[in-house]
Amino acid sequence: MKKKLLLMAVICALVVTCCACGCNSEKESDTKTTTVTAKKETEKSATKKTKKKSNKNKVLVAYFSCTGNTAKVAKQVKSATGGKLFEIKPEKKYTKADTEYNNEKCRAYKEQHNSKVRPKVKSKVKDISKYDVIFVGHPIWYGQEPRIINTFLESYNLKGKKVVTFCTSEGSGISGSEKGIKKTAKGAKVTIGKDFTGTSMSKIRKWALKYTK
Repeated sequence: MKKKLLLMAVICALVVTCCACGCNSEKESDTKTTTVTAKKETEKSATKKTKKKSNKNKVLVAYFSCTGNTAKVAKQVKSATGGKLFEIKPEKKYTKADTEYNNEKCRAYKEQHNSKVRPKVKSKVKDISKYDVIFVGHPIWYGQEPRIINTFLESYNLKGKKVVTFCTSEGSGISGSEKGIKKTAKGAKVTIGKDFTGTSMSKIRKWALKYTK
């Protein structure tokens, strides 16, 4: 009788141990399932964010600046849009004497009074095809965009691109550049923007953002 009771006690102990192991196994399984599910949700969320970023318009901010005024505006546009900054550098640098406004013999005067002049550019954008929006900044010389801007625009296939201009000036405004820019930015959808002389950084940034949505 004692042996039977002892045997039953051992069997009961084994049953309890097996049940405990089974419960722990189920808990571990549930924990693993929850962890895997959470990981998948995190991965999905990260993928969505990546796709959202990749769908954002790719921006180029190209500018020509002699005195540094246009460069300052360009950097604000770049900062606001997260675009790539590209300086349009002339092969032959403009000196102070080249831009003496009241000197009819200076280089700038001669170039601006000959619509066929195309000053050479020192370097080119490596792959302009990857940009959707191209901001083009420039000063105003004798009421128009400098001829080097025409050189830049004619150097690329801009078909289907959104070209948005901005400038700095000494009072002439940007309207006089519309004809020349639209003529040389062939195939692009051109928006003649604003003269940002003396404009606050916040206004420049707010303006730039609306063209990248």
